[in-house]
Amino acid sequence: SGDSDQLPSVGAGNVLRDIIDSDKVATVKLTDIFRQSEESLIIVNAHKVNNGKMPELTDRTRDFFFMRRNDPTSVSETVTDLYQRRLPESYGVDPITDIQILTPTKKGLIGTVALNKTLQSVINSPNTIKKEYKYGQTIFREGDKVMQTKNNYDIEYTTTAGEKGMGIYNGDMGIIDSIHTDERYMIVSFDDGKLVEYPFTNAEELDLAYAITVHKSQGSEFGYVIMPVFTHMPMLTTRNLLYTAITRAKTMVVLVGSDRVIESMVRNNSYTKRFTGLCERLLKEGEKI
Repeated sequence: SGDSDQLPSVGAGNVLRDIIDSDKVATVKLTDIFRQSEESLIIVNAHKVNNGKMPELTDRTRDFFFMRRNDPTSVSETVTDLYQRRLPESYGVDPITDIQILTPTKKGLIGTVALNKTLQSVINSPNTIKKEYKYGQTIFREGDKVMQTKNNYDIEYTTTAGEKGMGIYNGDMGIIDSIHTDERYMIVSFDDGKLVEYPFTNAEELDLAYAITVHKSQGSEFGYVIMPVFTHMPMLTTRNLLYTAITRAKTMVVLVGSDRVIESMVRNNSYTKRFTGLCERLLKEGEKI
């Protein structure tokens, strides 16, 4: 199963869209979103975006909010304040476990690199007790929220029940429990209860995850989603990217930035052309599967 209105796979190919476009395989399209109640503005706006219409941005009574900001600096400051103070104080939520920032890009003031440094400094600031390990330009600190960025089938984990297994996968998220500088490893506790010992040589597989790209969020769901919208790059201002971000949220969505950018995303229904042969091969087949 999958959602062809979301982003294409990170790797090569375009399997789901090709299968649907071939009309050789029986498909069922779901038109309802079940993470929220039917009166949710998240649902209303997700359907609007998917149908090429502007989301409702002025209703401040439900679960979908827009905060207009006029430059990247004020967008970054507002996103940080929402994550650190406003949402936790207003709704009693934990930023680390309940709130996720989703951004279109890695670069710039509203990209993951800059936002993660800023958020780490206010949410998990350095002190004499917390141990750290610097890898490249990233400082990993005890208590940091992190994400696995590639599949690792050979790394061992232990569950909270004491069971052992192998494999941590791209997109898995967790918290750095402890860093052992002399022994050169850190322990990461993942959201699904897996405890993993990471040698420092595997640090390249981890990223800070206070903010992640929308692409990395696919397949996940979060209570509260904050999304900065202030990039004018056509590749990063698409309808399916906005739709994907909105539909990751279970409880609340907050968009911060420019309504003109939101409008350009809604209008931009293009997607990167992928040259594949699956659809043509399926069309050559006889009966519908």
